[in-house]
Amino acid sequence: MGKKKNRNRNKDGLRSGEGGNLLVDQDTSSRPSNLRKRQKHHKAKMASDIVPSPTDSIIKITPPSHTSEGETKETFFSIIYEVTLPLLLSGLAMVGAGIYLHSLQDWPVFKEVEEIIILIPALLGLKGNLEMTLGSRLSTEANLGNFANLHGQWNFIMGNLALVQCQAIVIGLLSAVVTVGCVFITNQEASLNNSILLIACSMTTASIASFILGCITVGIVIFSARMKINPDNVTTPIAASLGDITALVLLSYVAQAYHAAIVNGLLWMPLVAIGTFLLTTPLWVYITMSNKCTYAVLKHGWVPIISAMLISTFGGLVLEHSMSQYEDLSAFQPVINGIGGNLVSIQASKLSTTLHKAYTLGQLPDDIPIIISPIKAFFSSAQHALTSRALLSFVIPGHLIFAGVIIWFREGSITVSSLFYPAYLIAATVQVAILLYIAYIITHWAWKRGVNPDNTTIPYLTALGDLLGIVLLGLVYQVIEGHKNVASEA
Repeated sequence: MGKKKNRNRNKDGLRSGEGGNLLVDQDTSSRPSNLRKRQKHHKAKMASDIVPSPTDSIIKITPPSHTSEGETKETFFSIIYEVTLPLLLSGLAMVGAGIYLHSLQDWPVFKEVEEIIILIPALLGLKGNLEMTLGSRLSTEANLGNFANLHGQWNFIMGNLALVQCQAIVIGLLSAVVTVGCVFITNQEASLNNSILLIACSMTTASIASFILGCITVGIVIFSARMKINPDNVTTPIAASLGDITALVLLSYVAQAYHAAIVNGLLWMPLVAIGTFLLTTPLWVYITMSNKCTYAVLKHGWVPIISAMLISTFGGLVLEHSMSQYEDLSAFQPVINGIGGNLVSIQASKLSTTLHKAYTLGQLPDDIPIIISPIKAFFSSAQHALTSRALLSFVIPGHLIFAGVIIWFREGSITVSSLFYPAYLIAATVQVAILLYIAYIITHWAWKRGVNPDNTTIPYLTALGDLLGIVLLGLVYQVIEGHKNVASEA
């Protein structure tokens, strides 16, 4: 018995296990029976992870293998520090967009084809949605450490650029078609030539702008990641603001060129442009479908973008009506819409990244409710409430600066009353507060339903922000007009 017992011991205090493996006596978790159980459990888990879901995101949504113990928790001032410069730059870009939009009212093509005004919110919203969802997806990947592999990084990027190009052409076509439909519904005159002009302008602007802004967005994310800056804080506001001014400039010159061609009897030019974009669409679809990173988004990511386009088109009808009554309103429309969209896109992107890091898609702990009270959304000690307070603190100083720049730059052509600033700031604060509150609910609701928020929440939020901004800005001018009438009667 003694010899047999000793044979199971080696000189280092190890004993032979089954199959000749050497196992430490003290580590009972590494015994062969336990190893087999763990391997069996691991294989079962891997098998479950491979099963695709129709709502899967472009990447497999499971919590990262690393822990977040070494990560630095963001504070109020760290968020302010990282967000200030991007928001200032984006705000100045939106000021430029507002001034530019105000000047477009005097262009012949915008006077003769007033339907283009209806198209503007949908087209600007489309560009913002595509670039901000792209930025949100890229930021999540960067924050999860998935850009460490250069080959995987560029495979992800190229697939997403093809995806955005495909989405831009299709939604650009739909935006123009819906705009033409709105013109008929509202009993306005809509000629065939104007309809062709709208479709060609929308598709051309959407395609070219998506390529330019997609490349810029990719560069911002890569640069931010290498500089150890959270891409969630900088990518979406810059992408959105550049999208507005880029799309507006492209739309104006493209519309002018196509309009001149049609007037000179060259109707074939916009028709060739439409045909070219339609013929290239299958190529972008093929590239996107061949890329495992973007296959699911192409297949299941249309509803949010199309829904946002419809909301923005309705906002365009409101904008056309408001601009016909208040000429100065157009100068402030891109600013109030842009700042609201930028702030809520930052919150949505950060919420999505937090969920990706902590939980499996479709699962939330019982102590994390989907619907919370506004007080908890803004005044609790939770990280999302801290972020909301930080972002909300930008509204008043930001709008004071940007509205002041617009009024100063357009001195003589824009007049405001003493009531304008308080009414305008109240409207902007209400808009952003509503958007930040909805962002928490819709992001957690989408996650619980197994839908990747990176692909779904931002289009809804920015479209809702555009509609709220246009409506509230119109109310501001109505209040000012009513106050003037009361004062004159007195």
